[in-house]
Amino acid sequence: MASSIGNEKNVNPVLRISQLDALELNKALEQLVWSQFTNCLHGFKPGVLAHFEPEVKAFLCLILWKFTVYSKNATVGQAILNIQYKNNLSQTEKYQPLSKHQKLWYLIFTVGGRWLEERCYDLFSNRQQQSFCKIKSCIGFGSGLLKLCGLLNFLIFLRKGTFATLTERILGIRSVFSKPQSVRQVGFEYMNRELLWHGFAEFLIYLLPLINVQKLKLKISSWCSPIAGLSSSENTLAAHCRECSLCGEWPTMPHTIGCPHVFCYYCIKSNFIFDIYFTCPKCGSEVHDLQPLKYKIEMTELRV
Repeated sequence: MASSIGNEKNVNPVLRISQLDALELNKALEQLVWSQFTNCLHGFKPGVLAHFEPEVKAFLCLILWKFTVYSKNATVGQAILNIQYKNNLSQTEKYQPLSKHQKLWYLIFTVGGRWLEERCYDLFSNRQQQSFCKIKSCIGFGSGLLKLCGLLNFLIFLRKGTFATLTERILGIRSVFSKPQSVRQVGFEYMNRELLWHGFAEFLIYLLPLINVQKLKLKISSWCSPIAGLSSSENTLAAHCRECSLCGEWPTMPHTIGCPHVFCYYCIKSNFIFDIYFTCPKCGSEVHDLQPLKYKIEMTELRV
Protein backbone atom coordinates (compact mmCIF):
# COMPACT_ATOMS: atom_id res chain seq x y z
CA MET A 1 0.00 0.00 0.00
CA ALA A 2 2.79 2.37 0.91
CA SER A 3 4.67 1.52 -2.27
CA SER A 4 1.64 2.20 -4.43
CA ILE A 5 1.17 5.56 -2.80
CA GLY A 6 4.84 6.33 -3.27
CA ASN A 7 4.65 5.41 -6.93
CA GLU A 8 1.95 7.99 -7.50
CA LYS A 9 4.14 10.85 -6.34
CA ASN A 10 5.69 13.05 -8.94
CA VAL A 11 9.41 13.77 -8.92
CA ASN A 12 10.41 17.20 -7.67
CA PRO A 13 14.00 18.21 -8.50
CA VAL A 14 16.14 19.50 -5.64
CA LEU A 15 18.22 22.67 -5.65
CA ARG A 16 21.97 22.31 -5.60
CA ILE A 17 22.32 24.23 -2.34
CA SER A 18 19.82 21.90 -0.64
CA GLN A 19 21.81 18.84 -1.68
CA LEU A 20 25.06 20.36 -0.42
CA ASP A 21 23.40 21.36 2.85
CA ALA A 22 22.21 17.78 3.31
CA LEU A 23 25.77 16.49 2.90
CA GLU A 24 27.08 18.97 5.46
CA LEU A 25 24.34 17.97 7.91
CA ASN A 26 25.29 14.32 7.48
CA LYS A 27 28.93 15.08 8.30
CA ALA A 28 27.92 17.13 11.33
CA LEU A 29 25.73 14.29 12.60
CA GLU A 30 28.55 11.75 12.25
CA GLN A 31 30.92 14.00 14.17
CA LEU A 32 28.29 14.58 16.87
CA VAL A 33 27.64 10.84 17.31
CA TRP A 34 31.37 10.12 17.48
CA SER A 35 31.97 12.87 20.05
CA GLN A 36 29.08 11.60 22.19
CA PHE A 37 30.45 8.07 21.99
CA THR A 38 33.96 9.11 23.01
CA ASN A 39 32.54 11.11 25.93
CA CYS A 40 31.13 7.87 27.31
CA LEU A 41 34.66 6.45 27.49
CA HIS A 42 36.33 9.29 29.37
CA GLY A 43 36.53 7.18 32.52
CA PHE A 44 38.49 4.41 30.82
CA LYS A 45 42.18 4.17 30.07
CA PRO A 46 43.33 6.69 27.43
CA GLY A 47 43.80 5.19 23.98
CA VAL A 48 41.46 2.26 24.57
CA LEU A 49 39.88 2.81 21.12
CA ALA A 50 43.11 3.54 19.28
CA HIS A 51 43.40 0.06 17.74
CA PHE A 52 39.70 -0.32 16.94
CA GLU A 53 38.71 3.22 15.96
CA PRO A 54 37.99 2.47 12.24
CA GLU A 55 35.79 -0.51 13.21
CA VAL A 56 33.89 1.48 15.83
CA LYS A 57 33.28 4.34 13.40
CA ALA A 58 32.09 1.87 10.77
CA PHE A 59 29.72 0.27 13.28
CA LEU A 60 28.21 3.62 14.24
CA CYS A 61 27.79 4.55 10.57
CA LEU A 62 26.15 1.14 10.01
CA ILE A 63 23.57 1.94 12.68
CA LEU A 64 22.90 5.34 11.12
CA TRP A 65 22.54 3.73 7.69
CA LYS A 66 20.07 1.15 9.07
CA PHE A 67 17.70 3.78 10.47
CA THR A 68 18.06 6.33 7.66
CA VAL A 69 18.85 5.15 4.13
CA TYR A 70 17.74 1.53 4.60
CA SER A 71 14.44 2.29 6.30
CA LYS A 72 13.51 5.74 4.98
CA ASN A 73 15.45 6.13 1.68
CA ALA A 74 16.99 9.34 3.04
CA THR A 75 19.87 10.42 5.22
CA VAL A 76 19.33 12.55 8.31
CA GLY A 77 20.33 15.72 6.48
CA GLN A 78 17.93 14.93 3.66
CA ALA A 79 15.08 14.20 6.06
CA ILE A 80 15.59 17.59 7.72
CA LEU A 81 15.41 19.33 4.33
CA ASN A 82 12.44 17.27 3.09
CA ILE A 83 14.60 15.31 0.60
CA GLN A 84 14.86 11.61 -0.18
CA TYR A 85 16.60 9.31 -2.63
CA LYS A 86 14.95 8.11 -5.83
CA ASN A 87 15.90 5.15 -7.96
CA ASN A 88 17.03 6.95 -11.11
CA LEU A 89 17.58 3.66 -12.98
CA SER A 90 13.83 3.16 -13.34
CA GLN A 91 12.35 4.19 -16.67
CA THR A 92 9.32 5.90 -15.19
CA GLU A 93 9.19 9.51 -14.06
CA LYS A 94 7.18 8.56 -10.99
CA TYR A 95 8.93 8.16 -7.68
CA GLN A 96 10.62 4.78 -7.21
CA PRO A 97 12.31 3.91 -3.87
CA LEU A 98 15.79 2.47 -3.77
CA SER A 99 16.23 -1.24 -4.27
CA LYS A 100 17.92 -3.38 -1.62
CA HIS A 101 20.96 -3.81 -3.87
CA GLN A 102 21.35 -0.04 -4.18
CA LYS A 103 21.08 0.38 -0.41
CA LEU A 104 23.69 -2.33 0.23
CA TRP A 105 26.08 -0.89 -2.35
CA TYR A 106 25.55 2.54 -0.84
CA LEU A 107 26.66 1.10 2.51
CA ILE A 108 29.71 -0.54 0.93
CA PHE A 109 30.81 2.58 -0.95
CA THR A 110 30.29 5.04 1.91
CA VAL A 111 31.01 3.12 5.10
CA GLY A 112 33.11 0.26 3.72
CA GLY A 113 35.27 2.47 1.54
CA ARG A 114 36.09 4.81 4.41
CA TRP A 115 36.88 1.89 6.74
CA LEU A 116 39.10 0.24 4.12
CA GLU A 117 41.07 3.44 3.57
CA GLU A 118 41.69 3.98 7.30
CA ARG A 119 42.47 0.33 8.08
CA CYS A 120 44.79 -0.16 5.11
CA TYR A 121 46.72 2.92 6.13
CA ASP A 122 47.21 1.44 9.62
CA LEU A 123 48.19 -1.96 8.26
CA PHE A 124 50.77 -0.80 5.75
CA SER A 125 52.10 2.33 7.46
CA ASN A 126 54.78 0.43 9.42
CA ARG A 127 55.54 -2.28 6.84
CA GLN A 128 58.85 -1.98 5.06
CA GLN A 129 58.66 -5.03 2.76
CA GLN A 130 58.59 -4.42 -0.96
CA SER A 131 55.25 -6.20 -1.51
CA PHE A 132 53.56 -4.13 1.19
CA CYS A 133 55.05 -0.96 -0.25
CA LYS A 134 53.59 -1.81 -3.65
CA ILE A 135 50.18 -2.50 -2.15
CA LYS A 136 50.33 0.77 -0.23
CA SER A 137 51.28 2.70 -3.37
CA CYS A 138 48.45 1.05 -5.32
CA ILE A 139 45.95 1.95 -2.59
CA GLY A 140 47.24 5.52 -2.54
CA PHE A 141 46.96 5.74 -6.33
CA GLY A 142 43.42 4.36 -6.24
CA SER A 143 42.43 6.79 -3.50
CA GLY A 144 43.83 9.70 -5.46
CA LEU A 145 42.03 8.55 -8.61
CA LEU A 146 38.73 8.32 -6.74
CA LYS A 147 39.22 11.84 -5.37
CA LEU A 148 39.91 13.11 -8.88
CA CYS A 149 36.75 11.42 -10.14
CA GLY A 150 34.88 12.97 -7.20
CA LEU A 151 36.13 16.40 -8.23
CA LEU A 152 35.00 15.88 -11.82
CA ASN A 153 31.64 14.65 -10.59
CA PHE A 154 31.28 17.76 -8.42
CA LEU A 155 31.97 20.02 -11.40
CA ILE A 156 29.33 18.15 -13.41
CA PHE A 157 26.96 18.47 -10.47
CA LEU A 158 27.44 22.23 -10.42
CA ARG A 159 26.62 22.28 -14.10
CA LYS A 160 23.59 19.96 -14.19
CA GLY A 161 22.39 19.87 -10.57
CA THR A 162 22.12 16.08 -10.19
CA PHE A 163 24.27 13.47 -8.37
CA ALA A 164 26.09 15.50 -5.74
CA THR A 165 28.50 12.65 -4.94
CA LEU A 166 30.28 10.03 -7.02
CA THR A 167 28.48 7.26 -5.14
CA GLU A 168 25.09 8.62 -6.19
CA ARG A 169 26.18 8.75 -9.84
CA ILE A 170 27.56 5.20 -9.84
CA LEU A 171 24.51 3.68 -8.13
CA GLY A 172 22.01 5.77 -10.08
CA ILE A 173 20.31 7.32 -7.04
CA ARG A 174 19.03 10.87 -7.20
CA SER A 175 17.84 13.39 -4.62
CA VAL A 176 14.22 14.55 -4.94
CA PHE A 177 11.81 16.37 -2.67
CA SER A 178 9.60 14.18 -0.51
CA LYS A 179 6.64 16.54 -0.82
CA PRO A 180 5.76 19.14 -3.46
CA GLN A 181 7.25 22.51 -2.65
CA SER A 182 4.81 25.40 -2.48
CA VAL A 183 5.70 28.76 -3.96
CA ARG A 184 7.25 30.93 -1.28
CA GLN A 185 6.36 34.58 -0.92
CA VAL A 186 9.62 36.25 -0.04
CA GLY A 187 9.60 39.73 1.47
CA PHE A 188 12.75 41.80 1.27
CA GLU A 189 11.77 44.59 3.68
CA TYR A 190 13.64 43.09 6.62
CA MET A 191 16.67 42.27 4.48
CA ASN A 192 16.78 45.79 3.03
CA ARG A 193 16.54 47.30 6.50
CA GLU A 194 19.35 45.10 7.80
CA LEU A 195 21.57 45.89 4.82
CA LEU A 196 20.91 49.61 5.27
CA TRP A 197 21.82 49.62 8.96
CA HIS A 198 24.83 47.39 8.33
CA GLY A 199 26.13 49.80 5.69
CA PHE A 200 25.47 52.77 7.96
CA ALA A 201 27.37 51.09 10.82
CA GLU A 202 30.34 50.36 8.57
CA PHE A 203 30.33 53.98 7.42
CA LEU A 204 30.41 55.20 11.03
CA ILE A 205 33.23 52.79 11.90
CA TYR A 206 35.22 54.22 8.98
CA LEU A 207 34.34 57.84 9.74
CA LEU A 208 34.72 58.08 13.52
CA PRO A 209 38.54 57.66 13.64
CA LEU A 210 38.85 60.59 11.23
CA ILE A 211 36.97 62.98 13.57
CA ASN A 212 38.94 64.94 16.16
CA VAL A 213 36.54 64.53 19.05
CA GLN A 214 38.58 66.69 21.44
CA LYS A 215 38.68 69.62 19.07
CA LEU A 216 35.02 69.21 18.21
CA LYS A 217 34.12 69.24 21.88
CA LEU A 218 36.13 72.40 22.47
CA LYS A 219 34.49 74.07 19.47
CA ILE A 220 31.02 73.21 20.72
CA SER A 221 31.84 74.46 24.22
CA SER A 222 33.18 77.72 22.78
CA TRP A 223 30.03 78.16 20.69
CA CYS A 224 27.77 77.47 23.64
CA SER A 225 29.62 80.02 25.81
CA PRO A 226 30.92 82.73 23.47
CA ILE A 227 33.77 84.85 24.74
CA ALA A 228 32.88 88.50 25.21
CA GLY A 229 35.99 89.39 27.07
CA LEU A 230 37.75 88.30 30.19
CA SER A 231 36.00 88.98 33.45
CA SER A 232 37.75 90.35 36.46
CA SER A 233 37.46 87.04 38.30
CA GLU A 234 39.13 85.16 35.42
CA ASN A 235 41.88 87.75 35.30
CA THR A 236 42.36 87.36 38.99
CA LEU A 237 42.51 83.56 38.74
CA ALA A 238 44.89 83.70 35.83
CA ALA A 239 47.04 86.27 37.57
CA HIS A 240 47.30 84.25 40.75
CA CYS A 241 47.66 80.92 38.90
CA ARG A 242 45.01 79.22 40.99
CA GLU A 243 43.01 77.39 38.28
CA CYS A 244 43.91 75.34 35.20
CA SER A 245 41.74 76.26 32.23
CA LEU A 246 41.43 72.60 31.23
CA CYS A 247 40.99 70.57 34.41
CA GLY A 248 39.82 73.38 36.73
CA GLU A 249 42.18 72.30 39.48
CA TRP A 250 45.20 73.98 41.03
CA PRO A 251 47.75 74.09 38.17
CA THR A 252 50.66 71.71 38.44
CA MET A 253 53.77 73.18 36.80
CA PRO A 254 51.72 76.06 35.31
CA HIS A 255 52.38 77.01 31.71
CA THR A 256 50.95 79.54 29.27
CA ILE A 257 50.42 79.43 25.51
CA GLY A 258 50.48 83.16 24.85
CA CYS A 259 47.09 84.05 26.29
CA PRO A 260 46.16 85.22 29.83
CA HIS A 261 45.03 81.71 30.86
CA VAL A 262 47.09 79.17 32.77
CA PHE A 263 47.30 75.40 32.25
CA CYS A 264 48.87 72.43 33.96
CA TYR A 265 51.92 71.30 32.06
CA TYR A 266 50.58 67.78 31.58
CA CYS A 267 47.13 69.03 30.54
CA ILE A 268 48.36 71.42 27.86
CA LYS A 269 51.16 69.13 26.67
CA SER A 270 48.94 66.08 26.21
CA ASN A 271 46.28 68.10 24.40
CA PHE A 272 48.85 69.77 22.15
CA ILE A 273 50.43 66.40 21.27
CA PHE A 274 46.99 65.01 20.51
CA ASP A 275 46.04 68.01 18.36
CA ILE A 276 48.69 70.36 16.95
CA TYR A 277 45.91 72.86 16.18
CA PHE A 278 44.81 73.01 19.80
CA THR A 279 43.26 76.30 20.91
CA CYS A 280 42.52 77.69 24.34
CA PRO A 281 39.04 76.57 25.48
CA LYS A 282 38.49 79.94 27.19
CA CYS A 283 39.46 82.45 24.52
CA GLY A 284 40.20 80.34 21.43
CA SER A 285 43.83 81.44 21.14
CA GLU A 286 46.18 79.09 19.29
CA VAL A 287 49.32 77.68 20.90
CA HIS A 288 52.08 80.12 19.95
CA ASP A 289 54.66 79.24 22.52
CA LEU A 290 54.46 76.89 25.49
CA GLN A 291 56.37 78.50 28.35
CA PRO A 292 56.43 78.01 32.10
CA LEU A 293 54.81 80.69 34.19
CA LYS A 294 56.94 82.55 36.73
CA TYR A 295 54.88 83.33 39.77
CA LYS A 296 55.12 83.93 43.50
CA ILE A 297 52.30 82.97 45.79
CA GLU A 298 52.07 83.96 49.38
CA MET A 299 51.20 81.35 51.98
CA THR A 300 48.22 83.39 53.03
CA GLU A 301 46.71 82.94 49.56
CA LEU A 302 47.07 79.17 49.77
CA ARG A 303 45.08 79.10 52.99
CA VAL A 304 42.22 81.09 51.46
